[in-house]
This record gives sequence, C-alpha cells and structure tokens, in this order.
Amino acid sequence: MSQAASLPLVRPAAVGRDRALLIGGVLAGPIFAGSAIAQASTRDGFDFRRHPVSVLSTGELGWIQIVTFLVSGVLCVLAAGALRRRAGDGDRSVWLPRLLALYGLGLVGAAIFSADPADGFPVGTPRGAGEISWHGGLHFLVAAVAFGSLIAATVLAARRAARHGARGRAAYSLVTGVFFAVAWVTLIVRPAPAVMVAFGLAVSAGWLWVSVTFARAASGRTD
Repeated sequence: MSQAASLPLVRPAAVGRDRALLIGGVLAGPIFAGSAIAQASTRDGFDFRRHPVSVLSTGELGWIQIVTFLVSGVLCVLAAGALRRRAGDGDRSVWLPRLLALYGLGLVGAAIFSADPADGFPVGTPRGAGEISWHGGLHFLVAAVAFGSLIAATVLAARRAARHGARGRAAYSLVTGVFFAVAWVTLIVRPAPAVMVAFGLAVSAGWLWVSVTFARAASGRTD
C-alpha cells in the first residue's frame, strides 16, 4: 500500500484529452487542403494559377472557406496547447507551441478579416488586383503573422532536432521552412502563375509539417 501511495498521480482523462487535441491538430491540414481542393474544383472562375486560396472566402459560398480558416485555426491553437503541456519544461515547451498557436490564431484572423475579390473571382469581378478594403488589408496582416510564425517554428524545430542528432528531421524542418519563405517572398516580389502554384505547394508542405509535428507529439515523442 505504501508503494502504491508513493506513485505519482496520473490523470488518464487529461492525457486522453491532450492526445485528442493533438490528433485534431494533425487533421487541421487535411481539412484545409481538402476544403480548398473541393472548392477550387466546383467554384466557377477559380484558378490555382491566378488566385490564392484566400479569395475563396468571397462570394455567396465564401462562408465555406471562412469556416475552413476558423476550424483549422482553432484546431491548431488547441493542439499547440496540448503540445505545451506534453513537452514539459524547457525552451521547446515555450516557443514551438507558442509559434504554432500564433499560426493558428493567424488563420482565425483570416476567417474574421476576409480577403477581397480579385482577378476575376468571384465571376464578374474585374481582372487585376483590385482595391484593398480595410478587412482585406487586415487579412494580409494576419496572414503574414501566420506565415512568419510557421517559418520560425520550422527553423526552431530544425535547430532542436540537430542538437538531438536527428539530422533527417532537422533537414526536413529546415527545407520546409526555406521553401515556404522563398515561395512567399517570390510571390510578393514577382507574382506569376508558376509562382502562385509554387506557393500553393509550399502551403501544402507547411501543413504537412504541422501534421507531422503534432502526430509525433500524439505518439508520445516530444524530443
């Protein structure tokens, strides 16, 4: 009895809850990508070579993308909280979950401040960039916060993996972050169909990295 009393208190419900939240974070990327692909395939006038996914939040069916931003963002924020509790003390426990939570909050912000119609989408919109409204400007701002946080998270994860001798994981994180950063900056400097497609692939790669990161934590690996 005395030995049993000396064992640390384990809260299975809390552990199960955090694992469920981490799995939610794993699913955030597939939900986002699946929604974008489904919408792009069914909404007239949308073209991945000319339009960012954000413009799907415009028009009569724009609520679908708004909900997608909101759901995927909330899932990331909740999973980041679970990651913080699982990681314990130390640098990672502070910064990686914090950056992933900020990424999720940026997505929530993108839902609140929707993008403007642009370049012929929705159908009937004039070609070209068009005017930027106050909420369109804030959409760009929160997107920049989300993208910057994700890039910083990949770099931090790469450094920590390298310190633990996990060179493959370090390279994967770093390549993902560099690819995302280069595609994003190139899109700002010289938007073009090929660059738009590359940026879409970079966003997909970023989401995959997020899913892998939360999946590792859900499986009990926090190194």
